[in-house]
Amino acid sequence: MTELESLHFQSVSFTGLAPGPRLIVLGAVHGNETCGTQAIRRVIAEIESGQLGLVAGSVTFVPVTNPLAYARHQRIGDRNLNRNLVPTDTPAEFEDRIANWLCPLLAQHDALLDLHSFHTAGEPFVMLGPQDNSGTLEPFARSAEETALALRLGVHRFVDGWLDTYAAGVARRLAAGVSAREADVHYGVGTTEYMRAQGGIALTLECGQHDDPAAPAVAYRAIHNALAQLRLTSAPVPAAVTDTEALRLYQVIDRAHAGDPGEGVRLPQASCSDRPRCAPQGGRAAGAPGGAKVGAPDPSTRPIIVLAQGLGRVGTNEQWRARQDSNL
Repeated sequence: MTELESLHFQSVSFTGLAPGPRLIVLGAVHGNETCGTQAIRRVIAEIESGQLGLVAGSVTFVPVTNPLAYARHQRIGDRNLNRNLVPTDTPAEFEDRIANWLCPLLAQHDALLDLHSFHTAGEPFVMLGPQDNSGTLEPFARSAEETALALRLGVHRFVDGWLDTYAAGVARRLAAGVSAREADVHYGVGTTEYMRAQGGIALTLECGQHDDPAAPAVAYRAIHNALAQLRLTSAPVPAAVTDTEALRLYQVIDRAHAGDPGEGVRLPQASCSDRPRCAPQGGRAAGAPGGAKVGAPDPSTRPIIVLAQGLGRVGTNEQWRARQDSNL
């Protein structure tokens, strides 16, 4: 039996007796990020044993979304599943085959919780989608619902601006000689962007460092809180977190050499003494961090992503920060 012949796709679904929202929870979109897998299997066991009851709606769990990467104990199989996620009639890479199975499954649901972890030590955070808009890049009309769910996952840090920031770097990527596919603005589309395009709400939760023993507990709590917030279980609706920290992606600087196996966050220290450049606009942080100096990418690391911290829709902060955090 070949390696590919030993692999399969698995989803586990439960449906309550009353109608309600349809939630899907993903683990191991990247094969070395297993906190979500552990948490999902724990919750499945609770439901199957009767310890946790589903009273309405439905939930689908995908413990291992990328079985090839998971079997190899690495981030990707043939490529990053969380880029250019779209069904195709001509699958060439293993992740294309996943997309052909996963995308129709996502489209059958109303909400997505995608559980990840990151490379270096840091605080868990939620990746938010755009505010409501009718633009062409990522039109959206459910920002309030998505934000309400995000505030109840149990973490205090929130980051937004992924797809429009990625799109802003297209010209730079083309000048750097990347492939036309990687330079396409839609190459930045992953699970959450695809889900929103189908009319749903979607959140990526980065639960902590890959090997942090607390990361599976962060994922586990988030699953329970999402089930309660969507009224799928009889548990009390969780309170929204307070003392929030809102950050916005400002720039993505691509990896320094083609051998780098993935993308992520590597950030130098930054501060903001130039307050006019830090002024938020339209509820979002705008402008580059004043005085921030971003060094050249280290070939041993992933791309630099600059986070601008300021007034956001989930909280108010007055300083800028740059952090070394996630594999996005």
